[in-house]
Amino acid sequence: MEWRRIWVKLPAFFLAGLVVLATLALVLYPKDGFEAALSGMKIFWEIVFPALLPFFILSELMLGLGVVHFIGVLLEPFMRPVFNVPGVGAFAMSMGLAAGYPMDAVLTAKFRRNNMCSRIEGERLLAFTNTADPLFMFGAVAVGMFGEPRLGMIIALAHYLAAFTVGVLFRFYGARGEVRTAEANDRRGNILIRALRELHRAKVRDGRPFGKLMGDAIQDSVRTMFLILGFIMLFSVVVQVLTKWGVLGLLMPLFAKILSVLGLDPNLTRAVISGILEIDIGTLAASQAQAPLAQRVMIASAIIAWSGLSVHGQVASVINGTDIRMGPYVVARFLHAFFAAAYTALLLPQLPNLTGQAVLATFAPTWGAATASAPFLSRLSYASWLAGSFLFLAAAGALTITLVNFFRRLKKLKVIWF
Repeated sequence: MEWRRIWVKLPAFFLAGLVVLATLALVLYPKDGFEAALSGMKIFWEIVFPALLPFFILSELMLGLGVVHFIGVLLEPFMRPVFNVPGVGAFAMSMGLAAGYPMDAVLTAKFRRNNMCSRIEGERLLAFTNTADPLFMFGAVAVGMFGEPRLGMIIALAHYLAAFTVGVLFRFYGARGEVRTAEANDRRGNILIRALRELHRAKVRDGRPFGKLMGDAIQDSVRTMFLILGFIMLFSVVVQVLTKWGVLGLLMPLFAKILSVLGLDPNLTRAVISGILEIDIGTLAASQAQAPLAQRVMIASAIIAWSGLSVHGQVASVINGTDIRMGPYVVARFLHAFFAAAYTALLLPQLPNLTGQAVLATFAPTWGAATASAPFLSRLSYASWLAGSFLFLAAAGALTITLVNFFRRLKKLKVIWF
């Protein structure tokens, strides 16, 4: 009986031990810890902060003004049959596509707190909207790490196809006994009128004047950004300390055996272990490994889809205070990594025969420049274009599905001649 009580408390003891070891490591290696933290802060200020903050503020404003509610009603006919989530999921997906992690988690948590989605719907949203910044895949990974701009299209296409596949699979998750949101059940009347009515209703419900709304949006966004900064710096130090102590080296034989069983080069072991912890370090290690190019790109795609424990920690902190669980999210990340690697393996053989090589070569300098060294407006305009493109495609899909349903009902009508 005593051993059973100790076993239950074992996770708490394990976490306490890890924190003590991390603190001891900082005392023993203060210089390495300082440099790692400084490196994490540099990544945050040069890449993450300017890329995410505008979208955080704008999303807060759109929520307060009712624009997100308008989009939700308008795109419900597309998001509900395809992913079994409310129409506002299209907004989370578009912002995730444009800004990358953890934009989708921030929006999903807000949707849940405002009762714009159920718990199950929120977990479905987190499963497939957790995507990487396209500029990271095109610029930092393809151009900066692999030195091959054409790989950006393969990595990004595999990444998004895998995300949509996970979304379609998760549409069946928790379907039994699910309680949908009110918006999902109310489909009476013209869809545009309903969308405008919901926009006005949300604005009245919020009640804040625009000045107050703007101040709250900036304050909440900056607070969230500094939370993300803390996680980036912490995991930069953790990875450095684990490397210094040789912990990663102890895990290498086990992971090398797993890779050999899967038919992959054992030289990719360090990339896999690093990628489990942090996405940037893992993808860089994959690009530099002494292994076949196809396998290096596959592992890099899997690492980007997995996104690293650093991003997982950011997601966990953002959804804290809601009833959304992390378990389905982690399962979805495993599936996303698997599908991303599989799609990459299928697409890579087609690379020499791509008809868009000239297009890729033309735009490669733009994608390569749109990384940390790119002007802020360049990154913002590209990300905004991507988000708008997805919303346009989702709106086209919603319109198509609405028209198909309309004509189906029309065929069932009986014409009576007098």
